[in-house]
Amino acid sequence: MVSIMTDIYLANGLLSLHSIVYKYSLLDSVEAYSQIIKKHGYTKERMDKTMEYYFFDDPKGLNKIYDQVLGKLSEMESLMAKEIAKVPVVSTKLWTGKDFYIIPSVDGDDSTRFDVILSKAGYYTLSFSVTLYPDDQSVNPGPTVFMTPIDSLDSGKKVYLQYLNYLKDGRSHSYILTFHVPENKKLHLRGWLYDFENISSGQRKNIKIENISFTYSQPL
Repeated sequence: MVSIMTDIYLANGLLSLHSIVYKYSLLDSVEAYSQIIKKHGYTKERMDKTMEYYFFDDPKGLNKIYDQVLGKLSEMESLMAKEIAKVPVVSTKLWTGKDFYIIPSVDGDDSTRFDVILSKAGYYTLSFSVTLYPDDQSVNPGPTVFMTPIDSLDSGKKVYLQYLNYLKDGRSHSYILTFHVPENKKLHLRGWLYDFENISSGQRKNIKIENISFTYSQPL
């Protein structure tokens, strides 16, 4: 059960990537999850019955399973961070935005938009810390970042980076976005570190974004 749930969480993350969705546009999430369950030797019907049992008859057991899943995912994240750390960083001064953002801001400028020109093939990492307070009224807050050819920012095809959902608990959390540029080709990277689905008059915003770093690593 732990292995199945871990793979489902990983698949859910992959299906949020624009490039994956585009490539597997005919594969919906239910079919993807069914394939994962089948790979582990079970049927979707049996999985549904098992989950129903845990939900109604053994919720504490389900919590233990989720704890183990989160432990495995944290271990994977730690291993990935170690692998990224092995790649030599040749520049750490690619960030062109502000050093930090506090919203609502004193000067009334609540935009977290940034623009960066990418010109080298290699690996890029955008990392930052976010403190999102419980009274913030944004829906599904997170960063929106995309790449497009430099000569067609408005009309060119946009390749979006993975979307992350910020935790709204008043604590500082670290987030990392990594992506690969396969060839020496000028691209425009545009994004907002604080984006959300709802826009309404008088909407309460309460967020702090700091420790922002944008680095480039040479291809191996």
